[in-house]
Amino acid sequence: MGLTRVLIVDDSAFMRHALGRLLNEAPTLEVVGAACNGVEGLRMASELHPDVITLDVEMPVLDGLGMLKRLMVETPTRVVMLSSRTTYNAKVTLDALEFGAIDFVPKPSGSLSIDIGRVGEELVGKIEAAAGMTEAAFLRHRQVAAMNLMLAGAHTPEAAHERHAATDTLAARLKATAATGHATREPRSGSRVAAQRLVVIAASTGGPMALHSVIKGLPAHLGAAVVIVQHMPPGFTASLASRLDSAGELRCSEATSEDVLIEDETLVAPGDRHMLSSRTGHIQLAHLPTVNGVRPAADVTLQSVAPIWKEHLLCVVLTGMGWDAREGARAVKQHGGTVIAQDAATSTIYGMPAAVAEAGLADRILPLGKVAAAIAAWCRGEELERWGDEPAAHHDQRFSDGQRLAS
Repeated sequence: MGLTRVLIVDDSAFMRHALGRLLNEAPTLEVVGAACNGVEGLRMASELHPDVITLDVEMPVLDGLGMLKRLMVETPTRVVMLSSRTTYNAKVTLDALEFGAIDFVPKPSGSLSIDIGRVGEELVGKIEAAAGMTEAAFLRHRQVAAMNLMLAGAHTPEAAHERHAATDTLAARLKATAATGHATREPRSGSRVAAQRLVVIAASTGGPMALHSVIKGLPAHLGAAVVIVQHMPPGFTASLASRLDSAGELRCSEATSEDVLIEDETLVAPGDRHMLSSRTGHIQLAHLPTVNGVRPAADVTLQSVAPIWKEHLLCVVLTGMGWDAREGARAVKQHGGTVIAQDAATSTIYGMPAAVAEAGLADRILPLGKVAAAIAAWCRGEELERWGDEPAAHHDQRFSDGQRLAS
């Protein structure tokens, strides 16, 4: 396998130089060009045909979100976003994930990060994972992104050209609401009931889009509390929770140490904190060392709740790099719980669900489109046989080398 060819798009000359040196030091990568804005980035993408593009969010002439929208229409390419840790950039970065970016890396100290080397290992890993996606997986990813673009009114080249100036309608709306935060729904009428069943969903690369699909498909009266552990840094998880709150019927918020597991409500583990639960369902947030290289880690959450919830616990492992949630799924099984893993065909990166499936821990391996219905069925107490897909024992583990390397 040859080197992964990378195009850097960033308005800062320093950042272009620093990123170029950092990425060229990786034995698997080769920087083939560097562009100073989205317009130049589009031209160079068309001319150079890179395997992966690193794309800054804030740029003059044409910003990162604007370039991404046109790129997915004109020259579809795997993209890893580089984002500053601000409320506005977190919202725009999550837009980028909806519109076709594979993953993102937050700059450690703002737009001009002289210490970009601090995230060098993470950036290289995510570029390699993006490059390792199979063509089939990338095609499916683009199809979902195209649908999102269509819903946003940018599904044609003409429409896309009109929408990506720095004053892009969607970006402007996000910027206007950044200071006040996402609008919340009216308080639910009636009493809140302590959960008797618990669903824990783990995800990483490709997770935001997958989570949107799952949460959108869940009924308002699920009959269980839902906990989401998505690998994301601080700030970004709050924006994710806001989006999921709007996506479906269940109330969704970023977890705090004041929260309790409540039926028909969803909590998202906050970035940079492991999320645990006491026997009374009270949430505990801990700044303990990283586990599997991440914080929050699904293994920590699952190993915390498995001995408490036992057969009333469902673990769902969605797309993502690495093997986080494997040992947690093992704990779930040991205590009588149930495990679902997303299948290879619908995973952006078949790493986390593959680790669970290969360990023989999945009761069911399902395409993304069937996960929400399976969760709802489990909450109703239905048997696995009614879920309509092959049991894990029949799972074909011959997934591609590209996706395997990404894990």
